[in-house]
Amino acid sequence: MGSPEAQASLANGGGRQKGALHPFRFSGQDLVAHVYGALLWPGAKALVVSDLHLEKGAAFARSGTFLPPYDSLETLDRLDALVAQTRPQVLISLGDSFHDPQVIEALGPDLLARIQHLTGSVQRFVWVTGNHDPDIPAALGGEVRQDLALQGLHFRHEASPLFPESGEISGHWHPKASIALSAKRVITRACFIHDEQRLILPAFGTFTGGLNVRHPSIMSLFEAESALAGTGLTNCAIYLLGQQQIASVRGSDLLV
Repeated sequence: MGSPEAQASLANGGGRQKGALHPFRFSGQDLVAHVYGALLWPGAKALVVSDLHLEKGAAFARSGTFLPPYDSLETLDRLDALVAQTRPQVLISLGDSFHDPQVIEALGPDLLARIQHLTGSVQRFVWVTGNHDPDIPAALGGEVRQDLALQGLHFRHEASPLFPESGEISGHWHPKASIALSAKRVITRACFIHDEQRLILPAFGTFTGGLNVRHPSIMSLFEAESALAGTGLTNCAIYLLGQQQIASVRGSDLLV
């Protein structure tokens, strides 16, 4: 990872998907949004993901709603591919990596081995705990933190509602946004959203829903006055995830 070639790989996301990357500046750092919903931080040789919700399908099955049990494998396949492309030294998972504590206890040997291989594939793997997974067993590998400060950026699962530290990066809300492509066509996509102080990542997991960024729970984090007035997220940058590319849109272009 220390070679110039490896650093370039992290900076360009592996170079395999045209339009799949969106470089941007946040809190004094050069970051890259990846179309998979991951964040690349070349300066720290780091890859950041949030809200994997592994074994969500198993949790639903336990409650009587039976779904195809492939969500965890697909999520891990995508993450493994991204690690292979970008070759990070540090991998941070920003909470709700597992859907609930019961699924962690019930992990089968094959899935457990996949996760252990993932945590051992980088020099440093950090599980940031979330509201769905407040405890991560040591057997999974990696280190467990409630939050993490690294080179001036602050990583946690859920954004601080008041007076965030500058450079706060979080997940939790699974942000998405809707725009009109024409009078008859509207698309809704998962998205990154940030202002000068905080950045919220989309959910990386295959089997996850989303909350529109125009919802008061998200708007109030970024623009309290605008949220009350209903005037939009005018101070925010928003990056929508398409099939193969990322689109940067303005808050004023968003639909409710």
